[in-house]
Amino acid sequence: MSLMSRKSLVTMLAAIAVAVLLALGFIWSGIYNVGADDHHTKPVFALMQSLRERSIHVRSNSLTPPNLEDPQLILKGAGQYAAMCTGCHLAPGMTDSEIRPGLYPQPPDLSKLRFDPKDEFWVIKHGIKMSAMPAWGGSHDDATIWSMVAFLQKLPGMTPEQYRDIVARAPADEDMEGGHHHEGSDGHETAAGAMPSMPGMDGAGRAEAENAPHTHAKPPATTTISMEGMTANAVPDAEHAAKALHTALQKGDRQAVLALLAPEVVISEGGESQSLDQYAAGHLGEDIAFLKTAQIKPISVGSMPMGDTAMVGSRSEIRTSRNGKPMAILSNEMLTLKKTPKGWLITRIEWASDKLPE
Repeated sequence: MSLMSRKSLVTMLAAIAVAVLLALGFIWSGIYNVGADDHHTKPVFALMQSLRERSIHVRSNSLTPPNLEDPQLILKGAGQYAAMCTGCHLAPGMTDSEIRPGLYPQPPDLSKLRFDPKDEFWVIKHGIKMSAMPAWGGSHDDATIWSMVAFLQKLPGMTPEQYRDIVARAPADEDMEGGHHHEGSDGHETAAGAMPSMPGMDGAGRAEAENAPHTHAKPPATTTISMEGMTANAVPDAEHAAKALHTALQKGDRQAVLALLAPEVVISEGGESQSLDQYAAGHLGEDIAFLKTAQIKPISVGSMPMGDTAMVGSRSEIRTSRNGKPMAILSNEMLTLKKTPKGWLITRIEWASDKLPE
């Protein structure tokens, strides 16, 4: 190697070393704000967007979709989407959700946008790093994920009425003796029919109900898992904790309800949040009282385990009366739970509802 070549090599290595040191210094300094409310610059965002899209497409290109026009596949996907996705990706008639404004990058509104089916499958199954998109493949099989993709191809353009109708007709993963069931992350079957939602009243719904308390579902007679006498210490998984909460409310057992709520729990509805003490002092009693008249039709349920945390979402149709007038709402519930030495405890409850034709 000539003297000139050696000098060039040394210069190049020195330049690389300086660049590495500058990069490490930049990272260690903490100058770059990673807060979701401090958005990337346009060049950085464009670069990351291109990287994300190419990464997804390269990995999804070899996939072979099933028949996405299969009506039963579409129906199944409707129930899955309603239970798992509307909080971030919305639904026809929804303009926003509590979590969506704080997410960056903003999740696409899938009620208005359609993407390549193979790309959708890959994203649903594997998720996206450093975003709010989870990897649903850890708790759902490929057939279920393809059903969601099939539904997503039909979702854009649906009216709110069409969306409510298809979700109401959606089957669960398996029907057993009239009760809806699906397989949990640990392989056992849980009775989804025993875990319908407990809606809060948002905006118009609260006005329509004249400040009526929230409504909750009553487990059907076909439930295969008994929650009688269950306490927080006996709850084996997150879905059972959610069902135990509903059972305790139905029975009017205040102590059992409070035992299932973490001290830091936040109960959110209609843009308002309550602490454990606030809920215990007010709406808890109203919820228990209102259960006596509510008629609940479970529609869908889904859950996502994430190690020592989990999310359980459900959707129900609620019909009751207030001051002699019939009232009908479509209820959504999302629970966030954490695993503790006492069992699974609920750290967040999100309730939302839409008025239905009576």
